[in-house]
Amino acid sequence: MKKIMVTGCNGQLGRAINKEYAKDDVEFINTDVAEGEGVISLDITDVDAVLALAEKARPDVIINCAAHTNVDACETQWDLAYRINAIGPRNLSIAASKYDIKLIHVSTDYVFPGTSPKPLTEFDAVDPISAYGKTKLEGENFVKEFAPKHFIFRTAWLYGDGKNFVKTMLKLSESHDVITVVSDQFGSPTSAAELAKMIHFLEPTENYGTYHATCEGQCSWADFAVEIFKKAGKDTVVKYVTTEEYNSPAKRPAYSVLDNYMLRLVAGSRFQMAEWKDALDVYMKEIL
Repeated sequence: MKKIMVTGCNGQLGRAINKEYAKDDVEFINTDVAEGEGVISLDITDVDAVLALAEKARPDVIINCAAHTNVDACETQWDLAYRINAIGPRNLSIAASKYDIKLIHVSTDYVFPGTSPKPLTEFDAVDPISAYGKTKLEGENFVKEFAPKHFIFRTAWLYGDGKNFVKTMLKLSESHDVITVVSDQFGSPTSAAELAKMIHFLEPTENYGTYHATCEGQCSWADFAVEIFKKAGKDTVVKYVTTEEYNSPAKRPAYSVLDNYMLRLVAGSRFQMAEWKDALDVYMKEIL
């Protein structure tokens, strides 16, 4: 039986991973910062704790879904963000190397500056413009340095079972007729279920490396909101504003659409991510 250790198991992707593998012959070692039913408490920023659990559990695979994802908070919580987003992956990589474990690490489109005129491949130059992006890139670098058998999956605009943009928009629509949303940042809304499918597809293989992992297609945050309300049958009006008008504490990439180039090279027609509108349709039918 394969043993898979999931960090950040209570997050959107962690839950999607558990659901995706439900029919497989897999023993899950689910971990998060807080202990719970079927969940082991693990602080990934503590290398001794990580090594001790890896030695005891001896997983075949570690899937790191843990991260400090509050982009604005990262600007004022640099040390915390660095510990979770960089030191945590380093510690998991050290354990993976020591005990010959495959490591799957989830990263972000925010490692790019957002100045590209076209979708970004895995071979385009990174240059993050926020504390979140910088700490996530350092996490990638540690994984590459310490874990011989690694996959890095860069995803974007993730939504699933947990707090996310889709649920925030639906909640706001209950008390607002008009909602202001940024219209000059472009990316690819990605379902956690779709990302879990891609991880499930590549995890058993030895096609190690860095992969872009987003649903196909692109839109702005405002366009995303419009599609959410359309699918939910809401009359809520979306007011399009610029990033400058919205005035968030952290800088965001204006254009961070990812091209799943490596996936096409490796998988061909055997697997591809769903179109973002199709994946959103599946998700909203589940939550409405």
